[in-house]
Amino acid sequence: MLVAAAVCPCPPLLVPEVAAGAAPELDAARDACADAVGLLAAARPDLLLVVGPSEAEAAGTYPPGSGGSFRGFGVDTRVRLGEGRAGPELPPSLAVAAWLLDHAHWSACPVEGLAVADTRTSADCADAGRALAARAGRVALLVMGDGSACRTLKAPGYLDERAAAFDQEAARALGAADTGALGALDEGLARELKAAGRAPWQVLAGAAEGRGMDGRLLFEDAPYGVGYMVAAWS
Repeated sequence: MLVAAAVCPCPPLLVPEVAAGAAPELDAARDACADAVGLLAAARPDLLLVVGPSEAEAAGTYPPGSGGSFRGFGVDTRVRLGEGRAGPELPPSLAVAAWLLDHAHWSACPVEGLAVADTRTSADCADAGRALAARAGRVALLVMGDGSACRTLKAPGYLDERAAAFDQEAARALGAADTGALGALDEGLARELKAAGRAPWQVLAGAAEGRGMDGRLLFEDAPYGVGYMVAAWS
């Protein structure tokens, strides 16, 4: 049963060593993520499941102890997802989650990962979420994902006039723990807007279905033309 969830963005720039001189620009986002992760520990979960987007070839489950690094982003910072034997190399979104958990000195319960590709349908994501929620008596989710990448002319996906409205609705749904609205996010539009969070958010919606959870939006901004949101559900 899902008892708590934290939603965080997943740019490698959250890791200060990757951001280097630009690190202070995301201090507010890091602080909000730390607050959200702290609330997960307060829920006393039996199992923490980290969900994040990935390319199709990296999609799947990641056992405790799976490691990752940010070598592809210019720094040799390594991370590990919980305690356990080494597993497959983490995709970037789960590596950022592992860094957040390391930074929070996570020790509340075992940690596992699930990487989801944006080719998964809304229904598939909801089914995956229901399965995750049934994994233990008290399940917490750390859900990684960005909003649209088309908020400005210099954004990775260039400017798309639809991006601000998409992010506004996603932020509202995340802040209100509105599972119906998250489940209704348009897959095709999300893909066009390069919104990597769509599939992980819909996994969360499936996991929280019928739970009547309360949500709080802790952070919302688009500092690099990409929508970043942090939310906490309990």
